Amino acid sequence: MSLYQITSLNELPPGARKLVTVAGKTIGVFNVNGQVVAVQNICPHELAPICVGRVDGTTLESQPGQMVWGRDGEILACPWHGWEFDLLTGQCLTDRRRLRQFEVKIVDEIIFIAVYS
Repeated sequence: MSLYQITSLNELPPGARKLVTVAGKTIGVFNVNGQVVAVQNICPHELAPICVGRVDGTTLESQPGQMVWGRDGEILACPWHGWEFDLLTGQCLTDRRRLRQFEVKIVDEIIFIAVYS
């Protein structure tokens, strides 16, 4: 495992994202409501550059005739086909596919990503 320094926490406020290339992989680093997550920039559906997609919320389970919106800032939508993924878990909202996630470490307000060879 190798640790790669990405940026400082104050340069990645809640709602922000940063695309980086480390160990030959393009990775999106997101601050999801105060939690920093890192995912590979590949949609598991059709290999789109998912990290440039829209970050928003999604509809939640609700009664017939109602549409309840929630999870603002936690859902990443693929820019090609709109597939939605939970940034906190990597799980697709409608399928068994997942985003590849990387371990994030924060040391003295500096964000690092762990990449295994």
